[in-house]
Amino acid sequence: MNTRHAVIDSPLGDLTLVADNDALIGVYFRHHWYRPSVDTFGPRVDARDDALLSAAQSQLDAYLAGDRADFDIPTRTHGDQSQRRIWARLTSIPYGQTITYGDLAEELADGMTAQQVGAAVGRNPLSIVIPCHRVVGKDGKLTGYAGGLKRKKFLLDLEEPAEVRAARLF
Repeated sequence: MNTRHAVIDSPLGDLTLVADNDALIGVYFRHHWYRPSVDTFGPRVDARDDALLSAAQSQLDAYLAGDRADFDIPTRTHGDQSQRRIWARLTSIPYGQTITYGDLAEELADGMTAQQVGAAVGRNPLSIVIPCHRVVGKDGKLTGYAGGLKRKKFLLDLEEPAEVRAARLF
């Protein structure tokens, strides 16, 4: 196992990127709700000196600048079957669109409640890369986000289509 991490600067504050061998396994905010112990992150490295972490930083920088809509770096998640199923579904939410926790629970059709979906979404280990910020509360209300609601709003505003933004201004 070759686990390592880097801390990068972003418009959302410091982001901790965690990689294991050839896959990104974590993107965490400072004060992230469910951030694993730093002891599990492996040694700290400079992202510029690690091909995978450098690519992750570059793609995150481009995304946060509004120049990229998706990610194509190798990732791997660790969680139970339900969590992995929900996280996989999150990756199919199109850029600039949202889904509610309730609609996601209904779509999964396995008896899971909106609250259970929310718990799994909140434990997403790859914030931003797996776009859990695209899941909102009933009627589009901003609700919990492991990185904080200000960050969730920033990400949703970043992705908001120009025509929707323009219509809101008038």
